[in-house]
Amino acid sequence: MEYVLMICAVLTAVDGDTVKCDGQLLRPMGDGAPFVSGFDTPELFGKKDCEAELPLARAAKQRMQELLSSEGLTIEDSGQVDNTQTHRPLVVLRLPDGTTIGQRMIDEGFARKWTPEYKADWCS
Repeated sequence: MEYVLMICAVLTAVDGDTVKCDGQLLRPMGDGAPFVSGFDTPELFGKKDCEAELPLARAAKQRMQELLSSEGLTIEDSGQVDNTQTHRPLVVLRLPDGTTIGQRMIDEGFARKWTPEYKADWCS
């Protein structure tokens, strides 16, 4: 798969698995391929039935922001968009050592591997 490099003047974490590049929402995929595999983090917004998820979500967002500030980070646009209402471009955020941010988040326990069969449940 070929990717196009993106340049952002401002890159910020919206949550642990969504970022904004100059105001444009992006969905990082980790080491995954569009619609095949990726990573998932706890949700900051929307879920009110699980109090334990919110502190996990805040920690994931903070770690994502720290990783986004890595000197030499690259943003690779897959040319695909996700299936949400916002149609976020699917991107790979790659650290200078070649590791993706998604894989780093999984390795550090801030995220879980996502597949189409994955069912998010951060409270069980």
